Amino acid sequence: MTTPRPTRGAPLTRAATGSDLPRGRPRTASRYLPVFALAMLALVWGYNWVPMKLGIPYSGALVFAALRTFLGSVVLFALLPVLGRPLRPRALGWTLLLGLLQTGAFTGLVMGALERGGAGTTAVLSNTMPFWLLLMAWVGLGEKLRGAQWLSVGLALCGLVLIISPWRLHGAFSALLAVASAIFWAASAVVAKLLRRRHDVDLLSLTAWQMLLGSLPLVLIAGITSTKAPIWSGTLIWTVAYNVIFATALGWFLWLYVLHALPTGVAGIGNLGTPVIGVLASWLQLGERPSVNETMGIVLVISALGVLVLRGIVPRSRPAAVAAVPAVAEPPVGDNQRRLPGG
Repeated sequence: MTTPRPTRGAPLTRAATGSDLPRGRPRTASRYLPVFALAMLALVWGYNWVPMKLGIPYSGALVFAALRTFLGSVVLFALLPVLGRPLRPRALGWTLLLGLLQTGAFTGLVMGALERGGAGTTAVLSNTMPFWLLLMAWVGLGEKLRGAQWLSVGLALCGLVLIISPWRLHGAFSALLAVASAIFWAASAVVAKLLRRRHDVDLLSLTAWQMLLGSLPLVLIAGITSTKAPIWSGTLIWTVAYNVIFATALGWFLWLYVLHALPTGVAGIGNLGTPVIGVLASWLQLGERPSVNETMGIVLVISALGVLVLRGIVPRSRPAAVAAVPAVAEPPVGDNQRRLPGG
């Protein structure tokens, strides 16, 4: 029996959305679940900069990246039959592209940046993804930047210049790697939205397959370039375990769920919380104290993220156009909320 598609304005049930909400739950439960997922994501990913920084010296950046992504996919594949989810991949080409961008390029570049730079600064720079998403939509999809979006981009660019400090060589390469990771993450967010709009896929199965396909290049490159075996100390074991279970398997599942359930502007809230927690955790546990330029740059970038978030969630008095890359099966909200961040 074919499940009818929900009409506009109708409550989204488990059958209609493929979500994990139990049947019969009140509509308020489905409304607050994505917000809870965002809070969890900010905590898990925000603190993860500390374990990654601690674990890299015992394995090397690429080996750590390969371990966290490949083992993370193994955990998810083990869960698929237990939870009754499909093992067979769908939209394999789109899934491969998503995995190469989101798991392969993003994770590899982030680990390279962490190996050479501070955890707090890398956390901020890698979470500039919403700005690059805005620019991609402007250049490639014809979505013009408006009002507060220009303010946000301007603040972010000033912050990036202060953090990267191109006038000094020390630390610039690490900062550039972190910015590149944010660009690939933005591209993967566009791919994820297009994939979910064009294909009916199971979210957990999609997360597992994109992670496996994206981890294979990391495993190959790490195997070719690594000159020494990992030192399996207690530190490496717990940092890899945290990354595999929480940051990778749980984290990417939550992220794809948030992209599925919320407008992109609201999803920016998670990107605001993650670098803040990353900077604080790196300061408290690793003793990282940013320089004056880095501090001013971090404040500017976080302020720019805040502008995007506020602009994305404050209601407007007049309707606006639907975003070129809309969220798929969003909760029934007004057209004026279906926009890219800051629109």
